[in-house]
Amino acid sequence: MKVSCLQENLAKGLNIVGRAVSSRSTLPVLANVLLATDNGRLKLSATNLEIVITCWIGAKVEEEGAITIPARTFNDLVSALPQDRVDLELNEQTQTLHIACQRTEANVKGIDAQEFPLVPEPEENNRIRVETDVFKQMVSQVAFAAATDDTRPMLTGVSTTFEGSQVMMAATDGFRLSVRSAHIPGHVEAPQTVTIPARALAELARVASDDVSAIYISLPEGRNQIIFDMENVVLVSQLIDGAFPDYTPIIPTRQSTRTVMSTAEFRKACKTAEIFARESSHTARVRIEPGDEILPGYAVIAATSAETGDNVAQIDASVNGDPIEIAFNVKYMNDVLSVIDTPQVALETTTAMEPGVLKPVGDNDFVHIIMPMHFGR
Repeated sequence: MKVSCLQENLAKGLNIVGRAVSSRSTLPVLANVLLATDNGRLKLSATNLEIVITCWIGAKVEEEGAITIPARTFNDLVSALPQDRVDLELNEQTQTLHIACQRTEANVKGIDAQEFPLVPEPEENNRIRVETDVFKQMVSQVAFAAATDDTRPMLTGVSTTFEGSQVMMAATDGFRLSVRSAHIPGHVEAPQTVTIPARALAELARVASDDVSAIYISLPEGRNQIIFDMENVVLVSQLIDGAFPDYTPIIPTRQSTRTVMSTAEFRKACKTAEIFARESSHTARVRIEPGDEILPGYAVIAATSAETGDNVAQIDASVNGDPIEIAFNVKYMNDVLSVIDTPQVALETTTAMEPGVLKPVGDNDFVHIIMPMHFGR
């Protein structure tokens, strides 16, 4: 293998695939990144066996070939090189890669590319097209609600349904639930529901460039994988086996109070409350008071810590319904408020013991359910 490419392109490519490198595998080759020539370009690929990220960069290929190189060493080396042409030449007998850039040279020992797991190819047929900006927003509004511990593996995933001209995502950790739907161009003939690891979707959102207008999704039959194709980057993820719990009964169908607030003001009040709520299981109280002919309605967000102190913030609100005081995990409240981008947000409540529902005002595609916390009077 004899290849030349630009340092900045190589560094960018390594940054894209680097997060898929396995950090604690018994297979040494999984700590490596695969470099391979491919139709006049240089292909970089990394995997931890759960996800595979592959990207292609422009290169001048003089001799075809492939090698795997320790990812951390190579990444650190390339980052330290000047912004100029990098020449890569493989000595096949010793499986050593010679790297040269301006007046810097290095030799890095690799592992034969044959030992690297097979990298799945994206499918050309039966692909589902989703607009990049829509899909990234969906991921940001849903994936954070997935569980982070593996005691219930299914809840670490995002239930994703493709049906007709719609895609719907849902995630829950048992304390909160995010559901987001979106329109997709084209039509999915046979409805499909899969559970995608939230970690894989977070990586997808990270590597999906805003310059690319669409992501093409394929579900190869019998492989328990999902493939996301974004022109010069492909991400393949294993799917989570089993049935995702039916979350529809959790979504309240009625409400006693609907409170509309400025998203920015509510977010600021909750962030302030979190300072004092950290030591009391992140508990903050939200008291809602409807207005009358003279005074407008308002919401009071308060938190108390026996060690630190307490705070109270009052914000204007348009309230329809009964007064209520309800406690929430304010960290969870901040998580969802940070992904709502409409100027106003609605909080729908029934009783202090029943879930609250958050909806962006003017956007019917997103709903977030948050379980109340119990507090002593």
